[in-house]
Amino acid sequence: MGVSRIGSPVDIAISGLRAEAMRMKVIAENIANAHTTRTESGEPYRRKSVVLEAGRGVEGVAIKEIVADTTTGFKDVFMPGHPDADDQGVVRMPNVDLPVEMINMVVASRAYQANAAILKRYQDMVNATLELLR
Repeated sequence: MGVSRIGSPVDIAISGLRAEAMRMKVIAENIANAHTTRTESGEPYRRKSVVLEAGRGVEGVAIKEIVADTTTGFKDVFMPGHPDADDQGVVRMPNVDLPVEMINMVVASRAYQANAAILKRYQDMVNATLELLR
């Protein structure tokens, strides 16, 4: 049985900041590609998400991987005249749902703010301790 390591509050908060910043970046990419009907693979853009994992013990969080959503199907939209429309005028659109992405962006943003607040509180505690020692 290994010894679990407890990270410092700063390390834990910074790992959270990094994770949430990556989540916001991927969500922004999803939003930007919500109408991309053709990628290099020839398919519409596939929504991506960030998979996080807990560090060993209490070390914070780490980005495990960024994965494409292959379980949700593409949306078929009737758009005759679109360059990617089939013979019936149907275009396969990305599996990005803008309201869901916006909610995810708010959640990631609030989690980022919470981690930043932890760093601020920690800095305030260190400053107060140094002030007491003077």
